[in-house]
Amino acid sequence: MKVISCDIFCAVIDNLGDAGVCWRLARQLAREHAWAVRLWIDDPSPLEKLAPDRQTVPVEVHCWQGDLPEIQPAAVVIEAFACELPPRYVAAMAALPRPPVWLNLEYLSAENWVADCHALPSPHPRLALTKYFFFPGFTPGTGGLLLEKNFAVPPAPTFGETLDVSLFCYDNPALPALLKAWRDGDAPVRCRVADGLPRQQVENWLGEPFPAGCRHTRGALELHAQPLFSQDGYDQLLAACQLNFVRGEDSLVRAQWAERPFVWQAYPQVNGAQHAKLDALLDRYCAALDTPTAAATRVFWQAWNGQGGIAARITVHWPAFRAALPALAAQAPRWARQIAAHGDLAANLVKFCQSKL
Repeated sequence: MKVISCDIFCAVIDNLGDAGVCWRLARQLAREHAWAVRLWIDDPSPLEKLAPDRQTVPVEVHCWQGDLPEIQPAAVVIEAFACELPPRYVAAMAALPRPPVWLNLEYLSAENWVADCHALPSPHPRLALTKYFFFPGFTPGTGGLLLEKNFAVPPAPTFGETLDVSLFCYDNPALPALLKAWRDGDAPVRCRVADGLPRQQVENWLGEPFPAGCRHTRGALELHAQPLFSQDGYDQLLAACQLNFVRGEDSLVRAQWAERPFVWQAYPQVNGAQHAKLDALLDRYCAALDTPTAAATRVFWQAWNGQGGIAARITVHWPAFRAALPALAAQAPRWARQIAAHGDLAANLVKFCQSKL
C-alpha cells in the first residue's frame, strides 16, 4: 500500500493548545495510519514538555518561520486553525500535476452550523487549488474528536470526604471567589493547579510564592502546584481527579475521554463569541441530565465563564454544582460513548483524504 505523505502547518497562538492538538494529530496519523508526516511549527519549544516521546514517533518536526525553501509538497496538506501557508509552498502545490488534498483544520465547536460547513470546498481565487474545511465536532456529519485507538480509561475515583480537583484555566476573574469558597467550605478540596497562568493566579491570591512542587493549605483547601505535564501525564492527572477545570480545545477533549465531571472555560474573545460556543456545548452535554443537575451545571459553567456578569456569584452556585457531581460522574461514560460513536478525527480525516486522492 502506498504511503501517504502529509504536511501539517501550525502557527502557535496558545502554545499549549495549538501545538498540543497538532502534535496529537501528527502522532496519530503516523502511528495508526502509517502516514509520512512532517509537522511545520513556528515555535517547536512547547513540544519539549508536551511530547517528550517525540523522538520515538515517526514524525518530522521542522521550525517554520516566514517562507520555506523549495520543497516538494505532501499529498495531504493541513493548515491548522486557519494559519496562512507560506507563499512559495502554495505556489509549489499549484505547480504539481495533481494538487494535494488541502485541508483547513478548524477550531472545535458544538454549534449547529458546524455540520453544514464541514468538508465544504473553497476554491483558491487565482490558482487551480481547492481547500476543504474540516471541522472537529460532537455529532455525525462533523470530523469527530481526536482519540487514540489504544486509549484506556482508568477506573473512576470514588467520591470521598476530600474532593480532588484539577485546575487549568485562562485568566479568570471568578477564580479568587471560587478559591475562597473552597477555603471556607465544610468539605475538603484538594486542588492540583496547572503550571503557567493558573499557578500565577493562585499565587496572586495566596500573596506568597507558589512554585511548581509547592503545597499550601488554607482552611479546607489544599493547593498543589503541578509541573508542566506531558500530554500523557496530563491525561493521567485528569483520570486521577473527580472534577477537572479545563480550557480551550485540547484539554476539553481529553477531559471528556477521562469520563470525569468537568467545567470548561471557552477561549475569551473580544466580541463575546465564546458564549455561543459555551451554550452550544451545554445544550448537548445537559440534554440527557435530570433537570436539577442540568440547571446546576449550566449556571456554574456560565458563572465560570463570566456570562451575564454572574462571575462574582460563583460562590452561590458552587454548592449546587458540588452536589451534582455524582450524577455528572454517572453520566460521563455515556457521554463519552455518544461523542465517540461517529469515529475519531484522525480516522475520519484519513477516510476523507483517501476519497480525494
